[in-house]
Order: sequence, then structure tokens, then C-alpha cells
Amino acid sequence: MTVRTQQGIWVVPPLRAVWIPAETPHSVAMSGPVSMRTLYLLPRLVRTLPQKCFVMNVSPLLRELILHACKFARLNKKAPVQRRIIEIIVDQLEAAHSIPLQLPHPTDSRAMRVVQRLIAGPGEQWTLETLCEDCGASKRTIERLFLAETGMTFTRWRQQLRLLHAMQILASGEKVTGAALDAGYSSPSAFISMFKRQLGTTPTRYFEPR
Repeated sequence: MTVRTQQGIWVVPPLRAVWIPAETPHSVAMSGPVSMRTLYLLPRLVRTLPQKCFVMNVSPLLRELILHACKFARLNKKAPVQRRIIEIIVDQLEAAHSIPLQLPHPTDSRAMRVVQRLIAGPGEQWTLETLCEDCGASKRTIERLFLAETGMTFTRWRQQLRLLHAMQILASGEKVTGAALDAGYSSPSAFISMFKRQLGTTPTRYFEPR
């Protein structure tokens, strides 16, 4: 799944989850067949969780808890058994490890014009100078805006966009070679090397059922 908010984009691979804080307007797009479960928690139960979206690994225990919780129309804290289920789920959410599959957006209109063009063609080989010609700002200004407003250099941001784009393609059933070339990598080996640096394993192993 790909989740979009005003703040950025989050890609959610199979057997992972995304945390979305209350009152966050968002859209969700699917890449290939998807079966999902959604839990809604009262904000007062999860005050320690971040007030921004993040993608997390789902432990085997958390997976089974989610499946079990979905058997109830609504969990009631006043029922002892159900209260314990809620408490363990919250504990598991607080202990979950986030994974770097987000792409924050800048707020400056000039930088956003660059973002929109890159999102429209993640695999294109445009130079930053070419992109700046259309956005009304110098290369130095755009580099400064990306670092200040996303916490990433322009080069790092673009690499992350290509990674997320490739993951969407892989999730839809495409082979590694096709995903790598479509995302703008010069070769599958270059993509696999970058993927391992980011996520600690190869694309094929990452998408294997657990």
C-alpha cells in the first residue's frame, strides 16, 4: 500500500503496517492484490506513539493479536479479557521498530514543483539544473530547501523516491530487474546494493512471506 498525506508518502510492504495518527487526512493506494486489517484506537490509549505517520515491522505476536482483535466488533476495556488484549496490542505498538519507507515533502512551493515533476517520472534522469529551470529557483536554493524542510539532501530524497517507487512495482508482481530499471537504476545490481544498505536484505527476501 502507498499512503499519502500533506506531509509525505509512506510505502507499506506486505506484512508491515503503517501508523496514522488521529485526524490525519490521507489516501491509500494498493499495488497488486491486498488483504489488510485496520485497528482504530482511542487517542488517549496511544499518547506515547508519534504524532506523525510511520511504517513499522509487525512481529508475529502483533500479527496474531491484530487478527484476534478483528474478531470483535469493538474491544471494551471494561471486560477484563478484552482489556488485556488492548494493553498487549498497545505494548507491541510502542515496541515496534519503524522502517525507513517514508518520503517527507517540502512545503515551499518552488521545491514542491520539483517534487511533483520527480514523482511524475521517478526513473527520469533529469539533472537538478534542469528541474530548477521550471521551478523558479536556483540549484543552491532548492538544495537548501530540501535539507531544511525534509531533513534530506536533494540527492538522498531522490534516491528514497526511487526506492519507494521500485517497492510499489515489486509489490505489484514485477521482477527485480524491471523494478530497478523503471525506477531509474543503471542495473539490477545497483538497485539490490542500495536496497540492502537501506533495509538490510535483498528485495527478494524482503518480500518473502514470513
